[in-house]
Amino acid sequence: MNFLHSRTPAIGAGVQARAAPRRQFLQQAAAAAVGAAAVGAPASARAEAITLRVQSTWGANDIFHEYASDFAARVNALAGGRLKIDLLPVGAVVRAFDLLDAVHKGLLDGGHGLVAYWYGKNSATALWGSGPAFGMDANMVLAWHYYGGGRQLLDEIYKALDLDVVSLLYGPMPTQPLGWFKKAPMAPADFKGLRFRTVGLAATVMAEMGAAVNPLPGPEIVPAMERGLIDAAEVNNVSSDRALGLADAAKVCMQQSYHQASEQFEILFNRNKYAALPADLKAAIDVAAQASSADMSWKAIERYSRDYAELRSQDKVEFRKTPPSILRAQLEAWDRVVARKSEENPMFKRVLDSMREFAARAGRWQYDTTVDNAAAFNRYFAAATSTGKA
Repeated sequence: MNFLHSRTPAIGAGVQARAAPRRQFLQQAAAAAVGAAAVGAPASARAEAITLRVQSTWGANDIFHEYASDFAARVNALAGGRLKIDLLPVGAVVRAFDLLDAVHKGLLDGGHGLVAYWYGKNSATALWGSGPAFGMDANMVLAWHYYGGGRQLLDEIYKALDLDVVSLLYGPMPTQPLGWFKKAPMAPADFKGLRFRTVGLAATVMAEMGAAVNPLPGPEIVPAMERGLIDAAEVNNVSSDRALGLADAAKVCMQQSYHQASEQFEILFNRNKYAALPADLKAAIDVAAQASSADMSWKAIERYSRDYAELRSQDKVEFRKTPPSILRAQLEAWDRVVARKSEENPMFKRVLDSMREFAARAGRWQYDTTVDNAAAFNRYFAAATSTGKA
């Protein structure tokens, strides 16, 4: 016979009877402790959630706005209900190129865009994304920004412009296509007089190559191409280009270019709004930006490759690799442009010199270390053809 088992019910009943007052006491004490903790908790823990109105520079159907939404969702989740980012699409409050001023003035608490958008305020900002970046890809440019002095230089630019903003860069973009053309350019001479849409420092480089540049806003590009007002245009990536309808206006897309080979996103906050946040919520924003940077890279590979395949098969777009002669002409034009800009703007030269110093070391390691993945890919898929089509 199991002695303990046979005696348990009687013993348990007695214990329960004696424990009842004690349990009541503990419950009351716990409730009092919770109440005291609530009274003594920081105000930020008791108050309603802090809401920050943040506007992107993208339409609601653009994948870039989706990236901004991903960032906002991560911040909201990490903040545990204490901070909420209310994300708005472009035009909800201001136009894309007015975002920086709107965040500075407090019309918006934050924004999601590109550093290169502020080219008109200081030409040096275009170097965060435009041009060949001395052979660095977008991820390497982010490494320079955070570990090679870029962030300090950008902060200095904003301070000199009297802009009260906090800037976080994230999201390394893949190389942008040269653009969409009605007729594929085969040599640098084909750019002479070409009516081409681009913006920022890329517009100056394309003009240096002989193009007649028109910096049309996104919604006006396809109608202008369909009416014959422009011959070619670049926007950013195959997913955004497809959503914009560029495949309806032109059937040739030239892959590979140096005009914007290493761009990344910028998250802006009004400095006073950001400074008022508790330290842990600032940390949540920082961690969300880093996590979103990684996730964006992975999502871009999935979405861009899918749209690339469907543009080829469904929309009958002819993708071609930009001829090496045009890429060399881009680099030559770039060198002439940055030489002039460096003379005109001391900060432009400082940023360029900082990038060059970092790239000389990081690039040597990168290209000495990285194996030729294209050779392995071509072994198994034979993607390249003798015609140069992608």
